[in-house]
Amino acid sequence: MNSQDLLKQIQHSLVVSCQALEDEPLHSSFIMSKMALAAKLGGAVGIRANSVEDIQAIKQEVDLPIIGIIKKDYPDEEVFITPTFAEISALAEEGVSIIALDGTKRMRPGNQTFEELLRQAKEMFPEQLFMADVSTLEEGVYAVEAGADIVAPTLAGYTPYSKDVKPLELVKQLVEKVNVPVIAEGNFDTPEKAKLAIELGAHAVVVGSAITRPMNITEKFVTAIHHK
Repeated sequence: MNSQDLLKQIQHSLVVSCQALEDEPLHSSFIMSKMALAAKLGGAVGIRANSVEDIQAIKQEVDLPIIGIIKKDYPDEEVFITPTFAEISALAEEGVSIIALDGTKRMRPGNQTFEELLRQAKEMFPEQLFMADVSTLEEGVYAVEAGADIVAPTLAGYTPYSKDVKPLELVKQLVEKVNVPVIAEGNFDTPEKAKLAIELGAHAVVVGSAITRPMNITEKFVTAIHHK
């Protein structure tokens, strides 16, 4: 499938993020593959997944476009979403529809900028779509100028300088400012927010924790019940 067909397939629809980190109860490639199947049966048109192992398991269950990431912590580095060329290369070789990576202004391991990393990736994998996870409007504009094919407000509120940035507001600003698809991701935790993001011009919406992380969902209910 070419890039345009792929983007058309997910347009105005829901992508479900199926991820569980090592310290979470559902950490298992098998469980994530079943999460992906449940998402597909519920109407999702794509999956966002972390790690080659999970992606391979998910491919056994569903034939949907995958936004692939590899979360990896490097010593003394803040960037952990597909932070270096090693992770990009692993995802490209496995074969995912879109590779998402941290698109913030923070330095990557080896003192590499986002622009330098993306240029390296695009030279090696010219047919691959790349999505920049950003935290501010400035970063979104910069990421697109650097060559990102898609931009998402995934990290709004998660960088020290974006604490006051609201993902919905950032979606609206990005849609107005950039000429690539904006995928709404990051705390779109209700059907109403997801619908509003599409109405504001988002190309698609990614929802994760509100669908695939029962521990977090349970905590919300418990907090609400006990809130005085």
